[in-house]
Amino acid sequence: MSKSMKVTIIGAGNVGSACAQRLAERNIADIALVDIVEGLPQGKALDILQSGPVIGFGSRIIGTNGYEETAGSDVVVITSGSARKPGMTRDDLLMTNMKIVGEVTEKVVGKSPDCTIIVATNPVDAMVYLARHVSKFPRERVIGLSGILDSARLSTFVAAELNVATAAVDAYVLGEHGKNMVVLPRLTTVNGVPVTELLPAETVSRLVERTVGGGAEIVGLLKTGSAFYAPSAAITQMVESILLDRKSTLCCAVSLDGEYGLKDTVISVPVKLGRSGIEEVVELELTSEERQALADAAKVVQELIGVMQLN
Repeated sequence: MSKSMKVTIIGAGNVGSACAQRLAERNIADIALVDIVEGLPQGKALDILQSGPVIGFGSRIIGTNGYEETAGSDVVVITSGSARKPGMTRDDLLMTNMKIVGEVTEKVVGKSPDCTIIVATNPVDAMVYLARHVSKFPRERVIGLSGILDSARLSTFVAAELNVATAAVDAYVLGEHGKNMVVLPRLTTVNGVPVTELLPAETVSRLVERTVGGGAEIVGLLKTGSAFYAPSAAITQMVESILLDRKSTLCCAVSLDGEYGLKDTVISVPVKLGRSGIEEVVELELTSEERQALADAAKVVQELIGVMQLN
């Protein structure tokens, strides 16, 4: 594989393979798709590669069960881990996925010491903290999929409620990626107008509640899996902003160092993503109630971090 730009995706399940397909179709980087199951990443990589002549992309993609082919990656996306099953919370996944993410992080860092790591494995906030602890990378280069996905869900629900294009909606969801996410209807706008001025309070509350349970709703419907189309789209947006130095402001899970009055935790806040990873943590003007909700979410993540006993 050439050293133009390179993305490694760990985990060839639904999220990882969908992400590989979306990135290949963007034609911005070569891709290494890694999984421990023999034949799985190889088969999916070959299938995606054979769509190139139809779609018209030239990205090269290789499937592998090892890490040699990942060397020199610009971005590493970690999707590997146990997925949520019906009735299971993200917190239930903590100890199982802690072992997987820890081992994966150690291996990819050994091959790509200058990469930026994007974590998608749940519970993602705690897994970002773990990946940073294991990699010893600066916080700018270890981020998690979180608020982009939650904001996209809110945007979808608002657009459907008002019968407008999703592009007209600008939504903000911060905090933990889970039941303690902080949905901000006051800052969520439709063509610049706050949604709180366009919909009754009870409707806004219903949409907020549906957003908080967005992932669980899909798990309940699928019964044997979890969301992957929207998560893979959100990851692709993050990768693009980094590789193409777009400096897009996106809500991602990040280690805070005093921003919003919080330290030693990982939660979703708006960040500017560019070639060097996080280039700026954007601090929104929040009400005292919103700041308290953010602090509460941070405390929940800190409890998970404590359970991992990393120090």
